[in-house]
Amino acid sequence: METSTSFMYLAALVGVFLLPGPDMALVVATGAARGAGVACVTALGIAASRAMHVLMSGLGLAALMAAHPGGLYLVRWGGAAYLLYMAWKMLRANFKVDTVTEVAPTAGASFVRGFLTNLLNPKALLFCSLFLPQFVSAGASVALQYLWLGTLLVATGLFFDILYALLAARLTRRIKTKSRAGKYVLPVVFVALAGRLVAS
Repeated sequence: METSTSFMYLAALVGVFLLPGPDMALVVATGAARGAGVACVTALGIAASRAMHVLMSGLGLAALMAAHPGGLYLVRWGGAAYLLYMAWKMLRANFKVDTVTEVAPTAGASFVRGFLTNLLNPKALLFCSLFLPQFVSAGASVALQYLWLGTLLVATGLFFDILYALLAARLTRRIKTKSRAGKYVLPVVFVALAGRLVAS
């Protein structure tokens, strides 16, 4: 791939990841409610999911889902159900003051949360299937180009997600002390994301 094309692609990615979206909302809310460490692990889960979307796009699964809206419908409602389940689980835990798993969530749980939240968003898969081919040249190996483009996409997204996580955690520490109201940030975000997913 030509250097100019790579820079153009990278500039487009920066523009995409600067726009507010569900991934940014999840990372920022997690950073504000749970701290930078948990939010960064969540960002790693999102990055792994993006890699899966690139792979599925390369295999043609995105085009298959676009051709069969019923598949998108099921994934969209499945994703919304998962987000509502997470919101309910957190709200239930908030009424239990001594719940250790919610005060100090495990790294694995945070990773899975980020992974599934992004993976169950069909718009992310469709984005990869529509965005990546625009920068693929017919004169070179499509597989190698997809590998390079996918690596750039995942790395750029991870960079911005970690940046948002650190900024949200730092800003939260400065503007407020730990309060009971902070426990409801993530549940509210999950409900909002579920509504956005169903309405999209």
